[in-house]
Amino acid sequence: MTIRSRPAPEALEFFAGGGLAGLGLSGFDVTFANDIDAMKAAAWRANHLGRLHEGDVWDLTAADVPGRPTLAWASSPCQDVSLAGARAGLGARRSGAFWGFWRLMQALDAEGRAPPIVVIENVVGLLTSGGGEDFATVCRAMAEAGYRVGALEMDAALWLPQSRPRLFIVAMRGVTGATAVGPVDPFHCARIRAAQSQLDEATRAAWAWWSLAAPARRNVHLADLLDADDAVGWFSAEQTRDLVALASPLHRQRLEAAAASGERRVAAAYRRVRVEAGRKVQRLELRFDGLAGCLRTPAGGSSRQYVIVAENGRVWARRLTAREAARLMGLSEDYRLPASESAGLKLMGDAVAVPVVRALSEGLLLPASLGERVAA
Repeated sequence: MTIRSRPAPEALEFFAGGGLAGLGLSGFDVTFANDIDAMKAAAWRANHLGRLHEGDVWDLTAADVPGRPTLAWASSPCQDVSLAGARAGLGARRSGAFWGFWRLMQALDAEGRAPPIVVIENVVGLLTSGGGEDFATVCRAMAEAGYRVGALEMDAALWLPQSRPRLFIVAMRGVTGATAVGPVDPFHCARIRAAQSQLDEATRAAWAWWSLAAPARRNVHLADLLDADDAVGWFSAEQTRDLVALASPLHRQRLEAAAASGERRVAAAYRRVRVEAGRKVQRLELRFDGLAGCLRTPAGGSSRQYVIVAENGRVWARRLTAREAARLMGLSEDYRLPASESAGLKLMGDAVAVPVVRALSEGLLLPASLGERVAA
């Protein structure tokens, strides 16, 4: 008797960037991807096999999409709904790209090829942008198409030493994913509960509290993922002094205490603009909790992240490298980054952390696609 293995369910990856979501979609076969950015498209091709359409999602038609996909993943642009941005909402040009994606899903539906699972990944600011109407509109569109819809907030810090909370709206039709009778920590935070309570009656009727098991306790820290000291370039003493001078008195005290501790202490730091006494002041903000701050791009409203080391009364400083950023996103060393450091950092700052997607895939999406149940 010949036992044939079941083919992997097909997935589509929109706003794919460097393809990190696809790498995390454990058990799925990404048969089609799309991104409008030439640099990101080049990175996708350097790390993936398969078909990539480089161009605007609005230009795609159902004829461009192969097969009968089981899952469509869309990490639609977040700048206009980010807490760090202008909060213009889904009506703004970049975030409005979601509607180009949804128009394509409707076209597939008209051909009987709509994916039974759709995932929208975005910043948590989507929950409150537009006074909450942006989130409600996305959920309503899916509910009106016959999907059960729910959301999870997942922070990469549960798997990686990077504080990176992200929102995942998961919709299913014709398949059944594991659900709970109500919200469950850590993935159904107060913000999601508040947003769900504001949905219209019909959308709430289609709501699902998707059930996903919390991961084991993370045991990796920022220092574990950094390059060796002699393999990177450090600032001069003068450059370090000028940078540290931007710290507020409280953050300066923390740095001085770390330097005097007799231990090697590693901090991640960002320069941010704060309002103090009615005027804007640039400040260096440090964290010594073993986590990097959320990786960002210049368009995200923040500068490049720094690495600060304090030891034996001394302080060293440098910039985080693109390879270190890739590790903080859960990528292996063989992932091919762009030749430019700034391009590599932009690629990572716009991406979704691989272990987060893998946990969502293995714990919810894949079992649903195969008609299986997992213990939560």
